[in-house]
Amino acid sequence: MSTDQLKAFLQKMQGDSELKSRVLASSTADDVALIAQKHGFEFSGDELLRFSGKKVGKVTVKKNDVPGEYN
Repeated sequence: MSTDQLKAFLQKMQGDSELKSRVLASSTADDVALIAQKHGFEFSGDELLRFSGKKVGKVTVKKNDVPGEYN
């Protein structure tokens, strides 16, 4: 797991309001991973989902359950 990369991305997001807005507007964890990749961070959407409930600085990763979503 790319935990260090994920933590570094979340720390960067704290200080970059534009990046934070893009992440919050994302629909899926894979979308967030693609945004991170464009900024030089490597982790997957699955890794991000497994990080749910954990906190890095002021950012807490939380999986949003969408009604009607199929598992």
